[in-house]
Amino acid sequence: MIFLISVLIRLIRVYSYILVAYALLSWFPGAYDTWLGRLLRQLSEPFLKPFRQLNLQFAGLDFTVWVAVIGLNLISQLVQSLAVMLFIP
Repeated sequence: MIFLISVLIRLIRVYSYILVAYALLSWFPGAYDTWLGRLLRQLSEPFLKPFRQLNLQFAGLDFTVWVAVIGLNLISQLVQSLAVMLFIP
């Protein structure tokens, strides 16, 4: 069980890195049209879609990805806390 929780936490961390890489592609013109950009878009957009409805754009900056990463980190912390409560008496 601890192994599964560890894998889940690592997957959340990797997905956070994917989201950050997707956000960084916006700095490079045409980066979303490369194979890497299309791959990151396919991996990121299904998760980001609900966050886009929150309209997190201020002064020309889009904070959607950063709110999503913070949400993933909160989920990771929650999973870690639950694991500690369940497995450490």
